[in-house]
Amino acid sequence: MVALALLAAVVLPAAGLVYHIRFDERDLPDIQPFLRFELPEIGQVIDIHGTVLITLAVEYRQSVAYHQVPAIVRQAILSAEDKNFFSHSGVDYTTLPRVAWKTASRSVSAGWGSGGSFKLRLPQGGSTITQQLVRGYFLGDRSRGEDNVVQFHRGILSTLLSTTLGVPNANKLLRKMEELRLALWLERDLTRRYGSKQRAKEEIFRRYASYIYLGNGRYGFAAASEYYFGRALSSYTHADAGLAALLAGISKSPRDYAPVDGAASPIRRRNEILTLMVGNGWISSDRAQKSQAEPIRIVPISPIKTLAPAAIAMVVDELDQHGAEEFALADLFQGRIAVQSTVDARVQAIAQDALEAGLALYERRHPGATGTIQGAVVVLRNSNAAILAVVGGRAIYQGRSARYTDFNRATDALRQPGSAWKPLVYLAAFRQGMRLESTVLDAPITVSGGVGGESKSISNYDGRFKGSISARQALAESRNAVAIRLAQDVGMGRVIAIAQTMGIQSPVNQYISTALGASEVRLVELANVYRAMASESRAQPHIVRQVTDATGMVLYTAAGSAQSFQSEAMRQVQEGLRGVIRLPGGTAHGLSGGSFPIPVMGKTGTTSANRDALFVGSTYGPAGITVAVRIGFDDNRSLGSGETGGRTALPVFKDLMLRVYAARLVGDVPKFPWEIEDGIDGYLTGRMSAVQVYADTAGGRTGG
Repeated sequence: MVALALLAAVVLPAAGLVYHIRFDERDLPDIQPFLRFELPEIGQVIDIHGTVLITLAVEYRQSVAYHQVPAIVRQAILSAEDKNFFSHSGVDYTTLPRVAWKTASRSVSAGWGSGGSFKLRLPQGGSTITQQLVRGYFLGDRSRGEDNVVQFHRGILSTLLSTTLGVPNANKLLRKMEELRLALWLERDLTRRYGSKQRAKEEIFRRYASYIYLGNGRYGFAAASEYYFGRALSSYTHADAGLAALLAGISKSPRDYAPVDGAASPIRRRNEILTLMVGNGWISSDRAQKSQAEPIRIVPISPIKTLAPAAIAMVVDELDQHGAEEFALADLFQGRIAVQSTVDARVQAIAQDALEAGLALYERRHPGATGTIQGAVVVLRNSNAAILAVVGGRAIYQGRSARYTDFNRATDALRQPGSAWKPLVYLAAFRQGMRLESTVLDAPITVSGGVGGESKSISNYDGRFKGSISARQALAESRNAVAIRLAQDVGMGRVIAIAQTMGIQSPVNQYISTALGASEVRLVELANVYRAMASESRAQPHIVRQVTDATGMVLYTAAGSAQSFQSEAMRQVQEGLRGVIRLPGGTAHGLSGGSFPIPVMGKTGTTSANRDALFVGSTYGPAGITVAVRIGFDDNRSLGSGETGGRTALPVFKDLMLRVYAARLVGDVPKFPWEIEDGIDGYLTGRMSAVQVYADTAGGRTGG
């Protein structure tokens, strides 16, 4: 009787356990999400033509269908993980004795080595592909928390095991039993749903091939292949057996077997798998030997994830602004939305190259500044302020790559615009009745330094004063004294109001020195001011063109039009800025020669003590583009004597414009209206019949 009682004590629980694993279908998980297999995928930001600017993801994953996994890769995976996959029913019973023996021996060894305390050691390997998928998909939380001192279950078996083995060991054992139960259930259910065991197996395999973690944030064999080897998974052939084995070997332990130059473990694991492939009849011994002799060749793994970091940063900001209820930034990282930007990757590449070349020219003049001088570039489409390119800084800064997470100097840096601000002063004066041929006075003048500040004498860059000159000449030559007088005449309130209308959003102080660009603004704002003057329209710079969901349905589209504000004052400022290039004394007269056949309008800017050098310019009208360039040090130190906007920033603008229009990336070069060119021709040839005198109707004083 005692013997029967002992037998019953062993057999009945064992029978109950077998029944639970093999037949019990209570409390099963919902299989619908698994069937849909809606896993986080890779989100992309593309340019205006569909070129990928960046891939973003929480999990870098590419889902594949069964037939998209080449035969040689399938064979390598099955040899490494589960050679009987297509014949068993979710659990390979032939491996259970080996797994039980390894578990016992390792657990006992671990116990002796740690002072006699028992710790359950489940060996790597032995789990079928179905079990691995079940463990990750349905039991992930359990697997991660099985070392806790909290029991998974409060049942009799769980309590008995916890008392006998300890809670963590009981949790591991119960998780393993649940893994077996769910693997058997899953294969039965899918066979019923898909009508055959083969189809069920194919569906399980393709989910495994898309789900498994393979290191460095990559999930699935397709994503891993592109990351480590730069190869599309679909490109593998029989000759790539070594590569397939190397890829298949990662899943056992990405930390140990992810391919790294010079690492022995991945090679050893690859060679073991190749030997198994020979034993399974999938490759010949000769093929295995050739593959085993191959060195590991991985593609350079760079931290650079995009060549347009400033653009991506702006995309992220705009998604936050426009998402509301339709979408959120998290949707991009989950691959649930796609973002088409306004960026043209070709223009972006040219802008980056032009800035690097301009900085290199400066470094030749100042070798001590190598690697530390910085700059930024913005390119806007005139018609609607779409951002075609934005460069927030140089590629290598102070010896480190800055192409992924660098400070965006085009949108985030508040810096003085210098003389590039002056056209706003002239526009305010034109609105009050001044004309380009009006006489203004270029003579010494002293201004207040603001509250508690000292008075300051205003001088011109060349240290000279020319007396009575035309407003056209004063703007072209960037005469400081004239700009101050005009600002006093029209009032800084009017100048600031016009600046805000034209696109300046940063706070602007009302000190008279603001007329010379003393108030700090962002480069993208300044670019928008010149775009507005060139196109005679108001629009907000933007970088997100369209957002669509996974089905292609449009969730957001940027406004496609701009508000027109044509006026005679605007035409006057256009002609004045065209004169900055065409007049011999203009600060950008270097753009008027045969080496630069593109007609542009624009203005240089050089800030106090030569701390920043700028040039902002446009081709004409809605069909044109606007380019803003700023060069300076992040610590705001001087660029050095003679480093003006015309010398330092202008070459970047020139290089960019020539290359963009030569490649016809933004259409044909727009021509300026004949009235503007004829007005400048008339001034140059002295054909003007009369000189108009500007008088401020409020103050009663003349510009001269």
